[in-house]
Amino acid sequence: MTLKSSRWLTAAAFAVASMPLWAADAPAANVNPEVERGRYLATAGDCVACHTAPGGQSMAGGLALASPLGSIYSTNITPSKTHGIGNYSLQQFSDALRHGKRADGANLYPAMPYTAYAKTSDEDIAAMYAFFMQGVAAVDTAPAHQTALPFPFNIRLSMSAWNAMFHDAKPYQADASKPPQWNRGAYLSEGLAHCTTCHTPRTALMAEDRKRGLSGGDLGGWYAPNITSHATSGIGNWSQADLVAYLSGQPVPGKGPAAGPMAEAVDHSLKHLTREDLEAIAVYIKSVPAVESADMKQAADSFGQARDDLDSIRGTELPRDFDAMTGAQIYDGYCASCHQAQGQGSDKDGLPALFHNTSLGHASSNNLVQVMLHGIQRVDADTVMPGFAHELTDKQITTLGNYLLTSYGNPAAKVTQDQVARLRSPEPEGGGKLLLLARLGMALGVIVVVAIAIWLLRRRARR
Repeated sequence: MTLKSSRWLTAAAFAVASMPLWAADAPAANVNPEVERGRYLATAGDCVACHTAPGGQSMAGGLALASPLGSIYSTNITPSKTHGIGNYSLQQFSDALRHGKRADGANLYPAMPYTAYAKTSDEDIAAMYAFFMQGVAAVDTAPAHQTALPFPFNIRLSMSAWNAMFHDAKPYQADASKPPQWNRGAYLSEGLAHCTTCHTPRTALMAEDRKRGLSGGDLGGWYAPNITSHATSGIGNWSQADLVAYLSGQPVPGKGPAAGPMAEAVDHSLKHLTREDLEAIAVYIKSVPAVESADMKQAADSFGQARDDLDSIRGTELPRDFDAMTGAQIYDGYCASCHQAQGQGSDKDGLPALFHNTSLGHASSNNLVQVMLHGIQRVDADTVMPGFAHELTDKQITTLGNYLLTSYGNPAAKVTQDQVARLRSPEPEGGGKLLLLARLGMALGVIVVVAIAIWLLRRRARR
C-alpha cells in the first residue's frame, strides 16, 4: 500500500486545509481548487488505505477487511466506467458516502464507514466527487475477490433494517456554544477521520454504543484503546502536544508507536493533515467525556521499569525443545538487540522502551500479540519492527508475551496460546452471536408472519 508522497497532497491542498473544509481559499491558479480540495478531504477520510490492496493499484479495491462475519472486500472506486464509479452522479456518490447506498440501490456494509462520512457537508462531498472523477486514475479491472458473507448477511437488503435502527445520516451541525477550533475538530473526528468507527465499542448488533463513545473497541483482531479524557482508562494524561505529535507520526516517549490499523491511519491520512487540523482534532478528543474502563486501574503508560534478566541465562544451554525456552531466553534471542538488555530501547534510533509504554499497558494483549506476530510496517519509516510469525511457534509467542507483560507491562494482562493461534491467521473469526441473533430474528419474523397469516385465514373462514 506504499504510495509516493506526491500522490497524497500538493502544497495547494495544504493551503486549502488551513481554512474550514467548507470555506477554503483557492489554491494556485494552475491547480483546480475543487479537485485539490477533494484530494485533501479524501486523504482525511483515508479512502486509499481500504481501497488499495497490497501490491495493487491505487483505489482499485480488493483489500480484505476483517469483520466478525468474514472478509469484506473493498471495491474499485476509481472513475472506471466498467468496474469503478465512473458512471456515478454526484447524488449517487453522496448516497454512497452518506447513506451507504450503491448506484444500483444495493446497501453497502458498514465496513465502509458511511455512518461517520454522513457527517460530511454537501460542499465537501461535491469536492470529493470532483477529485475522484478528475484526480484519480481509472483502473478498468475488478478486484480479484468479492464479498460473500454467510446468510442472512449475504442479502444486502437486510442492511436496510440495520440502517433504520442505527444510522443517522444528518450532516454535522456545529455547536454554537463551542469555539470554531473545537467544531473543526469535531467535524473531522466524527466525520471523515471516523475515529468512532474503531474506538467505540459495538453492541451485539454491531452498532456503535454511543453511551460509551471512544471508550475502546475490538476490530479485526486489534484493540483500539479508550481515547476519552479519563485519566487512567483513557488519554487524560496525554497533552495536546502529545496527541498532535502522535497523529503526525512522530514518536512520543512513553506512549508506544502506532501499529496495525492506527499506523495505516497515521501514515496514509492523519500525518498529511495540516497542523491546524491536527490541533483541532486534539482539542476535540481531549474534550470527550471520560469513560472509565473497569479493567484499567492505572494509566497504560505507567507500568514497568528497567529490568535485566539476561545475565542469568546467557551462556546456558537452550533446551532441546525450543518450546520449553523461557521468556528471557526468547527475549535475548529476538528482542534484546533492538530493545536493549533492560528493555530501555534507544530513543535516538526510534526504538521505544518497553516499560512506561502504552503498547504493554492495556488490559487487552491483542495488540502486543499482533505486533509480535506481524510486526509494525510504516510508510517511509526509518525503522520498523519485524514480525516473528514464521520464526516463533504459538507456544513461544505466548511465553514471550507473558514475559514482556510481567517484566515491563501490565501484569494483569495475559497472553494465551489459543489467542495467539487465532490472531496468527489472517482470516477473521466466524459470525458468533451476531450471526445467531440474525438467524433467530429471521426465524422469529417468519413465525410471526405465518401466525398472522393463519389468524387472518381463520378469521375470513368464520365469516
